[in-house]
Amino acid sequence: MTRKLMKLAGVAAFALLSSIEMSSAATTVTFWNSWNPEKANGKALQQIIDNFEAVNPDIKIKAEYIGNYNDIVAKLQAAIPAHREPDAVLMEVTRYGLFADRGVLTDLTDYVNNDPLKDDLFDFAREVGVFEGKNYIVPFNSSTPVLYFNKDILAKAGFTEEPALKTYDDVLKVAKQVTEKLGDQGIYGIAAPGQFARWGLVMDNDSDLIDSKTGEILLDSPNTIEAYQWMASLVHEHHVASPDGVTKEDIGRDAFLQGKVGIMFNSTGSYVRSKKAIGENLAVRPMPCNKVCAVPIGGAGIGVLSTAEQDVKDAAYKFISFAASPESNAIWFAATGYMPINKHTAEQKLAKDTLASKPGISVAINQLGFARGRPRPPVVTWMRASEYGLWEAMALGQRDVKEVLSEFAANTRAEAKRLAK
Repeated sequence: MTRKLMKLAGVAAFALLSSIEMSSAATTVTFWNSWNPEKANGKALQQIIDNFEAVNPDIKIKAEYIGNYNDIVAKLQAAIPAHREPDAVLMEVTRYGLFADRGVLTDLTDYVNNDPLKDDLFDFAREVGVFEGKNYIVPFNSSTPVLYFNKDILAKAGFTEEPALKTYDDVLKVAKQVTEKLGDQGIYGIAAPGQFARWGLVMDNDSDLIDSKTGEILLDSPNTIEAYQWMASLVHEHHVASPDGVTKEDIGRDAFLQGKVGIMFNSTGSYVRSKKAIGENLAVRPMPCNKVCAVPIGGAGIGVLSTAEQDVKDAAYKFISFAASPESNAIWFAATGYMPINKHTAEQKLAKDTLASKPGISVAINQLGFARGRPRPPVVTWMRASEYGLWEAMALGQRDVKEVLSEFAANTRAEAKRLAK
């Protein structure tokens, strides 16, 4: 080998060793999330990760799709005793309190207080991450439920003008007419409301499941019972909603997307998918104001596991802050329809173009004047998991609503006391 070739070989070997050393020195953050990488939200998340890694080559974000919010809770509970937990995790805004209370999540208060980002977040976005005075998650995706309807289905059912959809009675009247006119074509008037929508319908009937300020259990309050009676009647009494959507919520949503349902209550995070499926026939309106105008703030934020090494915690928070920046938030908003969490997101060209081309996406933003965060004490995780089966019994007419909710309230109070010990 000539001296020149030996020199070139030496340079190449040095470069290879250097790249190996840099790669091994990179801090890896394993991030559990709910976004399928094959779908729009998962692709948007990956774009944000790619952008982050481009300016932070010493940090690698290892995104792992775990399933929905319920799946994350269940798998995290199983992973912790086996010491297989991630470094960072996406947590739904009412469920993280259980993990914060048990010391599973890192207190991010100092990170947030020392981050200029804190002044750029909307008040609601800051508030949803606080449990007992400390910051445990930073919001990533935020939403409220909204009312969607298919203009073509309503027109075929005989509505020549847009009907009022401001009260329970308004909604039921429209759902009945759609079912009566188009039921023989397999079209239902409304999809059975999912849990997020059920919470919203309780709130706009001037109640709640748990008081977000006092922690009082309100499952058996008269207005909560009345709201559940109405929701259950859509299925077992009026037959304007398919029972299939009760046993599995996604069935009702998918039927709406397939043009088989007239009205659907769902998250603003479903907007992009709904617009793609329904096109110009999609209409988005605020949730009904049956007794009051009130909607819950939903979605999730990113927390850091307390078991992570300090350098990993630092790297994870750096990504969390980047993901909440106006540029990243605009990518997420445009791709999914989830609400902006950063005050400067709307200034981004991508966000401006999205608002101009997809006017329905602004409905949830306009509801923020009467939107409020929900309670997040440890018992909420248990309550939400238990509610699904009880809702099924009520909606299918298997059990009396008042009886179920009275029993449920008593059990929730008992569970709250047990968890407080």
